Amino acid sequence: MAPDLVILGTIGIDTLKTPFGTADSVLGGSSMYASAAASFFARPGVLSVKGTDLAEKELAFLKEKGVLLEGIQTQGKNFRWSGEYTFDMNAAKTLKTELNSLAEFKPTVPLSYKEASFLFLANMDPDVQLSVLKQTRPKCVMLDTMNFWIEHKRKPLLEAIKQSNILICNDGEARELFQTPNLVQAAHKALELGVEAVIIKKGEHGSLLFGKEGFFSCPGYPLESIRDPTGCGDTFGGAFLSHYAKHGNMRKAMVYGAVLASFTAEGFGMERLKQVTRKEIETRFSEMKKFGEF
Repeated sequence: MAPDLVILGTIGIDTLKTPFGTADSVLGGSSMYASAAASFFARPGVLSVKGTDLAEKELAFLKEKGVLLEGIQTQGKNFRWSGEYTFDMNAAKTLKTELNSLAEFKPTVPLSYKEASFLFLANMDPDVQLSVLKQTRPKCVMLDTMNFWIEHKRKPLLEAIKQSNILICNDGEARELFQTPNLVQAAHKALELGVEAVIIKKGEHGSLLFGKEGFFSCPGYPLESIRDPTGCGDTFGGAFLSHYAKHGNMRKAMVYGAVLASFTAEGFGMERLKQVTRKEIETRFSEMKKFGEF
């Protein structure tokens, strides 16, 4: 069975602390959040590596959601991350990172995955992203990154961006990558590299779209209770690309991305994302539509 989209990303064991509680050794990582969110709109396939210390049962809920896992390698010890948030929930302070098996990860794309038309290169070493691009021929590639790769692997990162259709990053990353405090200028510089669209995430303040569909500003869903924002950006990305893959409308896809991200923020790790129903998603989507009416 071939996936509709392939998601390259991490599988993590996270320890989290926020002003509203803690969570010890919970499932995390960009591919986990993104694939769980994507499963509501399409059939995603995960391309990643996990350690022998992560039990298979931890991934069972993804199988139930129709997520394909044959692209996951198992070796060594699992990638682990510990982070803490203060009352500014838009930025995490990294307390500890253990790359473990992720440091030696060399992805091999399964044959069935090569049929997928959409590819999400979630935050990872640009050299790994480029290796996956060499093994696949999707019609649409979306790439995410982070400050570490911007600072330490700028050249291969720019090469990977040039081979992508959509660039997605947060506002700080956009400013650093294109060396300008102005997000409009940063987006235009990204478009000059050849991508068709740029999505700039602004945390709880929503996201911005620049590209062939013009400019669009998507608000964040106003939450009364936020427990843990970890994985919200990856959730947004997975929901966005899967909905776009099926329906071809970037603006609607961004709103669905914001809706799914809002559910992620309501629980620690993936606890809320595991429980959310399609009915709840559609209710919030309808509310988001009303927010933009004037």
